[in-house]
Amino acid sequence: MQFLINTGIILCTLAGMEGFSWFIHKYLFHGPLWFIHKSHHQVNKSWFELNDIFSLGFALAAMSLILTGLNPIDFKFYVGVGISLYGTIYFIFHDGFIHRRFDTFNFGGGYLKGLRKAHKIHHKSMQKLPSKEYGLLIVGQKNFKTNHSEKVGSSREP
Repeated sequence: MQFLINTGIILCTLAGMEGFSWFIHKYLFHGPLWFIHKSHHQVNKSWFELNDIFSLGFALAAMSLILTGLNPIDFKFYVGVGISLYGTIYFIFHDGFIHRRFDTFNFGGGYLKGLRKAHKIHHKSMQKLPSKEYGLLIVGQKNFKTNHSEKVGSSREP
């Protein structure tokens, strides 16, 4: 039974991170923290952009929860694991697949193509406001409609 509870904590945290990330992306990153986040909307030739500080902050929070929940193992450990899993998914899909920081993802039909399309719509605006599509894994249904005149690029994009 405890295994199911712990797994539930991890999965709820993982799912909750998408909503939390959407909220802070829309209201903080495109709000008072735009001076940091705008580096993500600009063409950047470097491997590191100032916006990566946010990911480092989430990693520190997750590590702190894991470490403080270790002895004895309690719910903080599993919350930290859920945040870490979301961070891993974010790194693979957002940095690897959507922004092509690594040339390992040369595929993407259906759902993945819709995610890339939504993110391209988000990056059309180089300004703080207005912008659209703040989610990573959950985006508007319109992004999954087939339009053969649109091509999702294969090179690294802002």
